[in-house]
This record gives sequence, structure tokens and C-alpha cells, in this order.
Amino acid sequence: MNILGVDYGRKRIGLAWVQEGLDVVLPYGVVGSLEELVEFIKKERIDKVVLGLPLDMEEMTENDNTKRIRKFADEVKKQTGVEIDFADERLTTSEARQMGGDATLDEKAAMLILQTYLEE
Repeated sequence: MNILGVDYGRKRIGLAWVQEGLDVVLPYGVVGSLEELVEFIKKERIDKVVLGLPLDMEEMTENDNTKRIRKFADEVKKQTGVEIDFADERLTTSEARQMGGDATLDEKAAMLILQTYLEE
């Protein structure tokens, strides 16, 4: 099963990938729009998409940004038919800034989202 981790931002969408069984999360690029993401999912035969879900830091409740992500997820599912799941993305950007390597900040955040999902 090919699983795609997604860090959905207003300007860029960071991607990370893992193949179930190999369990090594890898950076997988950046796209700029829903249309590019949908095309990517179809081309790469992705089976599941895991989106980072931004919950309120203290109360762990949903907010306007969370609603925006859920709406985006619904559109991805509608256009691709792939299974959609969510993982807590609190603090991923700050953690991503501390990571080394050549991957972009968006890819690193997606990697952390996917790793969190796999550990749950």
C-alpha cells in the first residue's frame, strides 16, 4: 500500500511517501494546488492520503483552519476515490525546522505527519 503524507498549506502542499511494509518515510516533493495533488495521486497510484490536522494547542479542538483542511480532504477524496485519514500536526513546522537534510520544510512537515500517523 502506498501512503502519501500531506502538509497542506495556503501556498504549497508538502508531500511524503511510505510503502507499507518498508516503513521508511521519504520526502516526495511539493505541489502547488489541489489539481496538481489529484494528478500526482493518480499518477503515483497512491492508496491512502494522510493529511495533517491542525488542532487547537491547548484544548485539542477544531478551528477554522481544521475546517479548511477537512474541506480540502473531502475534495481530494471526491476527485481520487482514495482513502483519507488524518494525523495531529501540532508542532510539525517547528520540528521540521530542526531536521537536517535537503528536503524542503513542507516535505519535512509531511514526513512528520506521516510518521505520527504510522506510530499511532
